Amino acid sequence: MSLFDMDLSGVVNNLFNHVHETSSRNHENHESRRASNIPVDILDTPKEYMFFMDVPGLSKSEIQVTVEDENTLVIKSNGKRKRQDGEDEGCKYLRLERRAPQKLLRKFRLPENANVSTITAKCENGVLTVAVEKHTPPRKSKTVEVAIA
Repeated sequence: MSLFDMDLSGVVNNLFNHVHETSSRNHENHESRRASNIPVDILDTPKEYMFFMDVPGLSKSEIQVTVEDENTLVIKSNGKRKRQDGEDEGCKYLRLERRAPQKLLRKFRLPENANVSTITAKCENGVLTVAVEKHTPPRKSKTVEVAIA
């Protein structure tokens, strides 16, 4: 079966297996499921893998991007909103309607050709972009037939 015969979503799911965390408590399990439902787009380019996540309300200092176990990309945030001005003495919020940022925890098992030592991340306009460079493929040896004299 060729790559073109397979369902593309199946290929992507096999390539970037989402690592699920298990929890003994129902609340943590529910929070973990909610956090893992944050959508991510993964782009495969010739030189790198690009991850795109919407993270409205979170600043770059509130997001952590790490690698665990040599090949697991971890993106997380505690999801707590810092209160704006108004917490001074004698001030209190009358209404809080804006949703606080969700708790964020996504883990992805990276393919073997991912170069984890060169991962970069940036957060601009509510979008987190993580770039994972690919190792350069080894040069294929060329077989040359030599005539025997």
